Amino acid sequence: MKRYGWTVSSWVIALVLTLPVLALVIEALLPAEDIFRHLWASVLPAYIGNTFWLVLLVMGLSLLAGLPAAWLMAMCELPGKRLLQWALILPLAMPSYIVAFVYTDLLDYSGPVQLALRQWFGWESASDYFFPPIRTLGGAALVMGLVLYPYVYLLGRTAFLEQSTSLIQSSRLLGCSPWQSFRRVSLPLARPAIAVGLSLVAMETLAEFGTVNFFAVNTLTTAVYDTWLGYGSLQAAAKISAIMLLVVMLLLSMERMSRKRQQVFQKNMGHEQDAGYRLSGLRKWAALTFCWSLVGLGFLLPFVILCYHAVRYFDQAWNSRFFEYSVNSLLLSVVVAVLALAMALLLGMTHRLKGKRYTALPMRLASMGYALPGTVLAIGVLVPLTMMDFAINDLALWLNLPEPGLLLTGTMTAIAFGYLVRFGAMAVGAVESSLNKVSPSLDMVTQTMGYGPAAMIRRVHLPLIRKGMLAGALLVFIECMKELPAALLLRPFNFQTLATYVYQFVSDEQLELGALPAVVIVLVGLIPLIFLNRSLEQHH
Repeated sequence: MKRYGWTVSSWVIALVLTLPVLALVIEALLPAEDIFRHLWASVLPAYIGNTFWLVLLVMGLSLLAGLPAAWLMAMCELPGKRLLQWALILPLAMPSYIVAFVYTDLLDYSGPVQLALRQWFGWESASDYFFPPIRTLGGAALVMGLVLYPYVYLLGRTAFLEQSTSLIQSSRLLGCSPWQSFRRVSLPLARPAIAVGLSLVAMETLAEFGTVNFFAVNTLTTAVYDTWLGYGSLQAAAKISAIMLLVVMLLLSMERMSRKRQQVFQKNMGHEQDAGYRLSGLRKWAALTFCWSLVGLGFLLPFVILCYHAVRYFDQAWNSRFFEYSVNSLLLSVVVAVLALAMALLLGMTHRLKGKRYTALPMRLASMGYALPGTVLAIGVLVPLTMMDFAINDLALWLNLPEPGLLLTGTMTAIAFGYLVRFGAMAVGAVESSLNKVSPSLDMVTQTMGYGPAAMIRRVHLPLIRKGMLAGALLVFIECMKELPAALLLRPFNFQTLATYVYQFVSDEQLELGALPAVVIVLVGLIPLIFLNRSLEQHH
């Protein structure tokens, strides 16, 4: 009976977390309103085109930056390689909207770069010279490519390291140059991993709101935001969100197909002779310049500028609002992380106790939300919660009780639920991975000794999987601290997080005052990268 209760609880959790997706699909299937028909006939095709080109450009730039860096770090011997291979991951800690704000402040007409050029060459106005504008689709793609290339780098480097060195040595014996060996041997074997990295880049680009909105590049993400807040049409926003959902499903299908075709019969077993190329002279310096330029442009330069502004304007930024919004972000992130961990533990243990295929389905359903862009998720959350709010108020009116108002959409419930739907997959994945490493024989021994599921979890599983649980909860916490589009749409009135606080300043062209909370977000984002780097070092 107790195990039956575990199964029912896991299915209830899974269905609740899939409610936003179901509500979004149902809302999108309703007859189109005049607003949606007007948008479709006027601006929506252009928004779809912008989204397509932005995704394509960011994928291309991420490939051009991440793939050579991955091969150099995996296959070549370079000075300072141990530090550099970790530093190349750092841009992941920098939210792309913060990098966009920094480079806009740096490269705009009134920025220090163009001011210096006008002083040096005596130019008096913009008509005297040409400087490529940053607030364009190309500028947005460049900024996002600098931040997202580590997805390709990480997966590509791992794939290169896992390849058998005997294949590389055989290509050398056959007279292949390093370039020919890369093109004919290493690249085809690493292609599925690179495809996974590019699909992650594409989904992150599709989900990005802060950068494209600040650069005035109209994409499907901004269309959802503007349709809901500008036109007040939840149904039209839901229909646009459904288009984005179809794109995400297409990307995920392409990624799964690329993995299904992967057939690798030789892998590095860890005891083969090192096949690294030893670069020297011009090649060595070109490789070092390329890799350190990625680190500098994607992380070091924006972070140094943020720290400079944070120190210079510290007295103005260090105020009660900064503390209030920091506490808001901290409490919200902690609550969601704890809920996600409890949910993941329940789902994982239910599957372990039953051991059936159908018990894994709730875990998969609960993880669906991670693929949804923040704006799409927000619309999916608002649809059912708004209906529930109306139902609660109608019930109170029918019972002659005071109407409670917006109990769900007007409080932290909506934003916490949205975060849980989107980031709960991280906790589920971490707990599932940790439980898979615990021998099933331990469960049998515990049951033989007469312990029930609760006692078995407390005495056996929790001590063994606590590191995985901590990692999962930490990842959820970090993502909640950084999330912007869902926070903008789901936050209650007069409620700010650090991400929305930074966005408010930079939208008003006051990057200096938003630098301190931005630095806090970046420093918090470094924590999972430290864990990631340690796990990679242990693996290789």
